[in-house]
Amino acid sequence: MIKTFLRGIGVCALAFSLQAFGLDLRPDHPNTYVVKRGDTLWDISGKFLQKPWHWPELWQANPQIANPHLIYPGDELTLVYVDGQPRLRIGRGAAAGTVKLSPKVRVTALESPIPAIPLDAISSFLVGNRVISPEEAKSAPYVLAGDEKHIIMGVGDLIYARGDWANPTKVYGVYREGVDFVDPETKEYLGFGVVDLGSARFEDAEAGVARMRLLTTTQDVRTNDRLLQSEERKLDSTFYPRSPEQQIKGHIIHAFSGVRNASQYDVIVINRGERERLRVGDVLAIKGLGETVKDGLRGDLVKLPNERRGTVILFRTFEKVSYGLILRALSPIRVGDLVENPD
Repeated sequence: MIKTFLRGIGVCALAFSLQAFGLDLRPDHPNTYVVKRGDTLWDISGKFLQKPWHWPELWQANPQIANPHLIYPGDELTLVYVDGQPRLRIGRGAAAGTVKLSPKVRVTALESPIPAIPLDAISSFLVGNRVISPEEAKSAPYVLAGDEKHIIMGVGDLIYARGDWANPTKVYGVYREGVDFVDPETKEYLGFGVVDLGSARFEDAEAGVARMRLLTTTQDVRTNDRLLQSEERKLDSTFYPRSPEQQIKGHIIHAFSGVRNASQYDVIVINRGERERLRVGDVLAIKGLGETVKDGLRGDLVKLPNERRGTVILFRTFEKVSYGLILRALSPIRVGDLVENPD
């Protein structure tokens, strides 16, 4: 009887400790899991945790591995307890590279690590979209005309562009202006998205007009499309999910689905970015604003609580806005919904 009582106290204490630490394990969590092709870090986190954004606290770094957050197909993850807290440790699988000692040393090539989220849902947004300021747009060269006065151009065509060619680069990206981003509360202009149309090679310039050759195109290039220098930054798809380090409150200001409603695996834009210290991998809760209703008995107006609608992970950040992928949608998600730290 006493042993049973003490065991019950121990279980309650451990459960309290896990909840206080923020690590709520799923009741049906596995003790070991072998990573498979097609897995994502978010999916694996969800197998162990009720709140997958607590992955960094669960993950037990292995000192012999340069970047322990890179996980490969074939790796075996084992749930252990360290000082009463759950941790995951890794057993490197053959797919991540092995050494065979006979008849001579042979190292197999590393397989690509699993991504944090489904790359097919965000691949075009990793390289095909960017956000620029009005100042950048104003100073950017633009397509003046095509050869023989063509207004629609494609790969191999000669184009003429007007701008400042004092220090030209060899190759420019060709972009088209897209959606304007405005803060719904402060009305601050946050910039606008531009869509990647292809690339053009600079040949020569005279009196502010450059002659260029289109090298690649994803769609027709037209007059007034912009020419921008390539971004000098690395787009990392191997980030891991986590909660923001600071308090965040913002709004969804655009949905790339083309309508005001969005659902799972749709890409959205929020009005918070690098200046608010948001980082790639930060996870935010999406909440709908509670309606204001009239109390039928007292006659006054009462605001209903905000409604949890889903979860979004940020995969690309700019100065004033960020792109995020909706990973979970409990109900229709709308432009204007709140985004804030997850519970």
